[in-house]
Amino acid sequence: MTSADIAASEKERLDETGVPLGGNVAADTKPESARTEAEESGLAEAAAVEKKLVRKLDLYLIPLVMLLYLNSFIDRVNIGNARLYNLEEDLGLVGNQFQVAVSILFVTYVLCEIPSNLVLKVFRPRRWIAFITVSWGIIATLTGLVDSYGALLACRLLLGAFEAGLFPGLTVYLTFFYTKNELAMRVGYLFVSAAIAGGLGGLLAFAIGNMDGLRGMSGWRWIMIIEGIPTVVLGVITYWALPDDPATAYFFNKSEREIMTLRLRREYGNTTSAQQFNRRDMVKAFSDWKVWLFCIAQFGVDTMLYGYSAFLPTIIHALGDWTVEQVQLLTVPCYFLGAATYMATAFLSDRTEKRGLFCVIFGTISVIGYALLISTVPHGVHYLGMCFLAAAGLYVVVGLPLAWLPNNTPRYGKRTTANGMQLSIGNCAGIMAPFIYPTADRPRYIRGHATTLAMVGMGTCIYAFLWFWLRRQNQRRDAGYVSPKQQTLSEDELAELGDESPRFRYTI
Repeated sequence: MTSADIAASEKERLDETGVPLGGNVAADTKPESARTEAEESGLAEAAAVEKKLVRKLDLYLIPLVMLLYLNSFIDRVNIGNARLYNLEEDLGLVGNQFQVAVSILFVTYVLCEIPSNLVLKVFRPRRWIAFITVSWGIIATLTGLVDSYGALLACRLLLGAFEAGLFPGLTVYLTFFYTKNELAMRVGYLFVSAAIAGGLGGLLAFAIGNMDGLRGMSGWRWIMIIEGIPTVVLGVITYWALPDDPATAYFFNKSEREIMTLRLRREYGNTTSAQQFNRRDMVKAFSDWKVWLFCIAQFGVDTMLYGYSAFLPTIIHALGDWTVEQVQLLTVPCYFLGAATYMATAFLSDRTEKRGLFCVIFGTISVIGYALLISTVPHGVHYLGMCFLAAAGLYVVVGLPLAWLPNNTPRYGKRTTANGMQLSIGNCAGIMAPFIYPTADRPRYIRGHATTLAMVGMGTCIYAFLWFWLRRQNQRRDAGYVSPKQQTLSEDELAELGDESPRFRYTI
């Protein structure tokens, strides 16, 4: 049986019986004992074809997606590495002006995230993502040529405006290709990119810093210029290499595109109308209290993300008598641990179909790390807390909820709005985080660490509550609960309700 045969047979089967590709258990109510050997063989072959398609997706999409976010993260946070190479002295920064320069990026970043998500389909993903990538790449490169505080602020504001659309756009974009039980790993690749960017940024800064004085320019200028140029090139490549959706993916043949369509249709609530933008769905995102809890929790844990990313070199430098070069190298194992921990956890999360449990566990680990940082212990223990315990929990508790919320919003309009809200409110922490680490608090930065501990603790408690509440809702629906208003609805009408349908099961 060819893949085309499988696609045709599965399409017919879905139309007639509602049983989806791969024999989805939620829909396939036929007892295993009643299946014929031919049916079992067909299901096994369909599952094998589907697995092959996912591997093909990973091969063509994930490296490009990772490169995009890696460059985005480097261009956003390399100001922390550049600080160690005379940036403040050259631009005459005083007081908290460096902190303002770090945080002001997030003003336009936050304002532009939701609008960018809403136009993603209008302008088509490959065009929109290519455009914003080339734009912020040019701005990041030119930042290395600024000669005043005002010019630096202008570049940071523009950088935030154009970078804003990338991460939320990619998060929603991945839902066009992957099922809910595959999403955590793929969003995980984005966070691995951030971790790699942190480590690579340190290595690049270490290498480029040796150009300090070349052609009369300080090392920080060379860091900005050399790290910005590859982004422009990547943006051009993106225009040709990034498909808009499975139907236009150049690496799929006709039968593979059909299988992809059927694969995504099998998830409950993924109706034809649900995949179109609807203003009513957008309004539902704003009126759903669960979405707001996710947003508040994201703000809490993002405080750690942005404080850690922008100030890790500064904090490590204050912990011991190290050279600038040694500090850059000491950041590398921190990011490596964060990346490895997230990928292992994301793999388990997709396999077990659980999100909340891992958020609570790793949020607690980060809290312990920051508790060590504010304790009176040797510098080696401080490094352990900041660079290993905090790093181990960081990407899990920040990244996993970005797969958890989309998993529970099957309708596109609500999903893209909710995800934009989650990231916009979460990224407000990027405005606040620099100011909780003022220069006057060196070397211990007790205020910043204590504030971060409290914010991560708050986020962890919220995720624990959401885990409990969603689990209880699933139990009620498993028991057959249907609200009076829903009892008169047909199955098709129930499917259109998305996550509000009694047939829908939340990912917990």
